[in-house]
Amino acid sequence: MAFFYNIGIRAYSTAIRLAAPFNEKAALWLKGRKNIRKQIAAIPRGSKRLIWFHAASLGEFEQGRPVMEALKKEQPDTQILLTFFSPSGYEIRKNYNGADHILYLPADTPGNARFFINRLKPDAAVFIKYEFWYNYLHELSEHNIPVYLISAIFRKEQPFFKNWGGLHRKMLHFFTRLFVQDNESVQLLASIGIKNTELTGDTRFDRVKQIAAQAKNIGKVELFLNRTPAVVCGSTWPPDEEILIDYINQYQGTYKWILTPHEIGENHIKSIMEKCQKSIVRYTDESADYSSAEVLIIDCIGLLSAIYRYGKIAYIGGGFGVGIHNTLEAAVYGIPVIFGPKYRKFKEAVSLIQEGGAFTIQNGNELNAILDSLMENPEIAGTAGKKAVAYVNSQLGATECIMKYLKP
Repeated sequence: MAFFYNIGIRAYSTAIRLAAPFNEKAALWLKGRKNIRKQIAAIPRGSKRLIWFHAASLGEFEQGRPVMEALKKEQPDTQILLTFFSPSGYEIRKNYNGADHILYLPADTPGNARFFINRLKPDAAVFIKYEFWYNYLHELSEHNIPVYLISAIFRKEQPFFKNWGGLHRKMLHFFTRLFVQDNESVQLLASIGIKNTELTGDTRFDRVKQIAAQAKNIGKVELFLNRTPAVVCGSTWPPDEEILIDYINQYQGTYKWILTPHEIGENHIKSIMEKCQKSIVRYTDESADYSSAEVLIIDCIGLLSAIYRYGKIAYIGGGFGVGIHNTLEAAVYGIPVIFGPKYRKFKEAVSLIQEGGAFTIQNGNELNAILDSLMENPEIAGTAGKKAVAYVNSQLGATECIMKYLKP
């Protein structure tokens, strides 16, 4: 099976090379791995302890971040090596100051894995959530290097639990310990003989609590709101924006609206502004009259997690596409959360609904009804918000559990 796996890895790399002239993400994937062995060789290994963290992309990085920062706080002399698979993680976090070295992960070939492990000799490795690379895991095992999987979640439809998933099951046996998010994952893994598991929950809860505690005031948002209640719409996609703008255009109440589209290209921002019939301003427009506007559109990145603190209600985008974005970033501030129908793969979203802190909609009519109810009945919104933050607080502590295994 490993033979066919390696063929697949090489085929993927070839496909990336062919796509690079036509696809920006593929081009970045390729460019970032150019001379990658020289980059690895340039890392001064020394005698200090080195822990390797690997994240697929930005979301997984955020899950690993509280562990990395706790490690640096408790063990400042320990070096942290952080690798990414995807450009969407590396390009945004390549200057993250919580890691000593940040690289793209070389393609998972036997040769690359041997070179990487032999050169860097990490004292431990931490893979985040969904990362399973056979050759790297095999090489770590050959060198008796402990390797941990954190914030993992398993579902019965995954290859590990299929008759043909032998190689995937073998990868699980390479892990020293698997820290999982829910009891279903524990039971699924036990059904195939994997019992070195620990139910710790998701480190994202620790991360969003950390973000909320460190959130800074945003002057433009405060000028726009001037103590007026607001609905914060985060990471919205066109289907979300269509029903939201329909509602905003007919809304006659006192709430203001903050729209944070997932796509912030100029044409898309202009399209939203043209469709909106209320007075609308852009965050980056320094000449805008923020205080008199009814809608603020955030046309830059990096602000959303802090902006949620200004909301009385949050709408999370993505639920009419491949899946919703991060609900916890809003829930941590004690506000009710609304999202579309594609949420069932996200355990925290399912739990928020069960706890009464979130609401799901199927269409614009249902959005209208929920928004009307929450805005016209502050006590309902307040109760839902308290339930949302109570759920977040009940899930804290995964980082502390994991840290016990990363001590020298």
